[in-house]
Amino acid sequence: MGFIARTIILTLAIIIAIRILPGVRIEGNSVVVAIITALVISVLDNFIRPILIFITLPFTVLTMGMFVFIINALIIEMAAAIVGPFQVDSFGYALLFSLVITLLNYLLELPNRWLNKTGYKHRQGDGEEGFTDYEEVE
Repeated sequence: MGFIARTIILTLAIIIAIRILPGVRIEGNSVVVAIITALVISVLDNFIRPILIFITLPFTVLTMGMFVFIINALIIEMAAAIVGPFQVDSFGYALLFSLVITLLNYLLELPNRWLNKTGYKHRQGDGEEGFTDYEEVE
């Protein structure tokens, strides 16, 4: 899935999670702030999270992977510090927010996973350049 599609899905997950959890909010209920928050979380997830996972590898192994939830909550706290209108009341709400976003991301990506699993593949047509066609694979 492309970066833009993932950002849209994460933005939707953020908007839904903010409506569910009272301790997480965006001042002014702005969709633009939700998009910026999604971009900041994506950047932190791609660059800071691997470093944190490497540094805390012994804790992650000892807790059988559960320490990754703490790292996810730290990423949410960092995003709240970077994006001013995005606010998280406590570390507990950051932890809940990361769990809800993970679940919502999974649910929102299900249609794409289903389409890929059912065997639709992309192929280039023989005609004009840029023409795309989809065929079902058996």
